[in-house]
Amino acid sequence: MPERRYYSTRTGKNPNGKTLNLGTLLKLFIGLYKDYDRKGYFQEYFGYECVDQGVVPGSISVDIDTYILRKVRKENLWPIQAKYNNYSEDDLFDIIEFLYDHISLPQKGYFHEWNNCGWHYNEFDKQLGQQEWLTAINDLLIDYSGYELTEQGEILTPLIVGTNKLFEESLPDYDKKNVNDRVLLATHNFRLYGSSPEEKKNSVKILVEVLEYLRQEAKTVITEKDEDDLFNLANNFGIRHHNAKQKTHYDQEIWLEWMFYYYLATINATVRLLKQRKMII
Repeated sequence: MPERRYYSTRTGKNPNGKTLNLGTLLKLFIGLYKDYDRKGYFQEYFGYECVDQGVVPGSISVDIDTYILRKVRKENLWPIQAKYNNYSEDDLFDIIEFLYDHISLPQKGYFHEWNNCGWHYNEFDKQLGQQEWLTAINDLLIDYSGYELTEQGEILTPLIVGTNKLFEESLPDYDKKNVNDRVLLATHNFRLYGSSPEEKKNSVKILVEVLEYLRQEAKTVITEKDEDDLFNLANNFGIRHHNAKQKTHYDQEIWLEWMFYYYLATINATVRLLKQRKMII
């Protein structure tokens, strides 16, 4: 459940209310991390310090810094509280995804009273911990230009304003293997943070292939001219085939994004029209 928005944010009078900069996002992130760490959500994997036993390792060993290097392929990310101020956007997003994989809700343990040592947990629920982290971190990311952490633990890039409905309302069930699953794959790969122009181009290609699969049926709900225009666009911009007449020196970031949303919307409309037609028949 999203957090309540207070007056200045609701009314647009708070400059930090809608779009956070990286510095503010880092401050909010570290506060969130400290809170979850204090409540024991990282004890299962990172362990804890005890006044009697010293450092009690979690399931990933004592040397967390080396573990992160092996998993993330970066140095100087740990300990988070000492390093976060120097994080780039890429570093922060790596750590957010990493923590999603290594968080769990503490469920059973005991309170070590000596010198007010604190709670030491031994039973955890990973799924519930991840759900809480997902909700909390997305409340920050959505205000950082609309980024989003998924249930797969991957950060997706923002949606273009006005296209939310395409993603919020899932494609009607039509053909799981050849249509629905392939649209989900293309959508995920296109929006994945850090995806290359070639990966985005391949996502557009997948959508064109879905339309190709629907082509014969689609003729019953769209005109022949519209059908030709759909595939001429992909052919002329070097999406499906490769020849000397194609336009390949275009601004890929802009045009690939436009083509992706164009084909995604077309598939949604085509599938809905086909299902409507079958219901009438």
